[in-house]
Amino acid sequence: MANVNLRRLLLVAAGGTIGAAARLGLMLALPDHGGFPTAILVANIVGAFAIGVVAARLPASRDLRVFLATGLLGGFTTYSSFMTGTIALWTDAPLLAIAYALGSLVLGLAAAALGLRLGRSRTAGETRA
Repeated sequence: MANVNLRRLLLVAAGGTIGAAARLGLMLALPDHGGFPTAILVANIVGAFAIGVVAARLPASRDLRVFLATGLLGGFTTYSSFMTGTIALWTDAPLLAIAYALGSLVLGLAAAALGLRLGRSRTAGETRA
């Protein structure tokens, strides 16, 4: 049992390292424009969609799901940068900050729901075949 827990911890650490590095790469490719955290918005929406697909396609007990969803995509997405970006926007543009926060939540929920739906419909199609 200890090996399983250690293996999963290492899978999360490896995935998280890759995901955080990918987020940094995205932030370098999409710098903030006028203080608007574009890369964080993109990372969180794409990550929410991908986590939805992974959650629908892979059982929670699979090591691949732990690596991808908890590790890689958990490192790629970021709640703390979302919050600090919102606070930073609030200082200069409170209405934009509100729009960013609400938009991030709505788009993130929609992306996760779409990922779950697409992941499940593909799984259901494979089961029937």
